[in-house]
Amino acid sequence: MNEFRPAKKRVEVSVGESVRILRELQELSQSQLSELPGIPQATISAIENGRVNLGVERAKVFARALKCHPAVLVFSGWEVPLERAA
Repeated sequence: MNEFRPAKKRVEVSVGESVRILRELQELSQSQLSELPGIPQATISAIENGRVNLGVERAKVFARALKCHPAVLVFSGWEVPLERAA
């Protein structure tokens, strides 16, 4: 266990970029994603481009559609101090 090295953060990822990354990893277009939670494609575009805030309730809806935890979307850039990490 003495060989543990924390991962280095390489890039800053916004909330909108998190949505886009997860959507693209699942090979979904914005139109296809919009059909899952029933959120208009224009709103998804606005979220991904930072023109509209995701918000906690929308994050829950997107998390269900993208099969991830809402925190992955809402707290994409959050860091835990090493001494607090389990």
